[in-house]
Amino acid sequence: MPELPEVAYQKMYVDSTSLHQKIIKVDCGAKKLFQSPQKDFEVKLLKNEFTATKQIGKYLLLELKNSGYLVIHFGMTGKLDYFKHDEVDKHAHLTLTFDNDAKFSFICPRKFGKLFLTESVEAFREQQDLGPHATDIGEKEFQKLFDGKKGSVKTALMDQSFIAGLGNLYVDELLFHSGIHPKSKAEKLNDKEISSMYKNMKNVLDTVFKSKTEGNPIPKTYLRPHRTEGENCPNGKGKIEMIKVGGRSTYFCPECQEIK
Repeated sequence: MPELPEVAYQKMYVDSTSLHQKIIKVDCGAKKLFQSPQKDFEVKLLKNEFTATKQIGKYLLLELKNSGYLVIHFGMTGKLDYFKHDEVDKHAHLTLTFDNDAKFSFICPRKFGKLFLTESVEAFREQQDLGPHATDIGEKEFQKLFDGKKGSVKTALMDQSFIAGLGNLYVDELLFHSGIHPKSKAEKLNDKEISSMYKNMKNVLDTVFKSKTEGNPIPKTYLRPHRTEGENCPNGKGKIEMIKVGGRSTYFCPECQEIK
């Protein structure tokens, strides 16, 4: 599922292709993706245009000139496409035609994505109960989030109302780099361990974003290239194991990550 860096890449894509172009046609696909009646989307988007973008965690908000936002959640397989040919992808579930004959599609083969309309960023944040955007938060605020927090640290970090933007892949990654077992209890972590998680969260998200925008490979020292049970740990200390935490497949190295 696209997490914060993947959505940040989609944000950059929209910024570089699709702003300030008048929408002259709206075509809608599968109804299940639309969180309001499709007619509302047609009325809101037609003769409108995108003027800016904002990201909250895994959600991309496209600001509209005539008030409000189109909001996209990418689900498992969602992506955006801006193109100037006639053929529309068979998995496109929202296609906008601009007055320069270019088109903008939300493509979602598995139909797990969602499309919303909202009048304001804060209204949407409150409606979805979203915590602070992971790359906007400072270290002191991150530390404060853990005051009184209980339960497994992985479950906490994946809770979008706790902090927005982290998912299964990069929570495993930041915990690996922090030497913290995913089943560790949040209430047992000390300030040094929480600080380590914060720094590694920032580094991991930045590294992944640069890998997408600059073509840099994910470092071999990262867990991601080794996410197979029995694979050698990138630190050379043990073998990767897989367990379930919060119902999600979780990869870690028992030699490197201490349980608290």
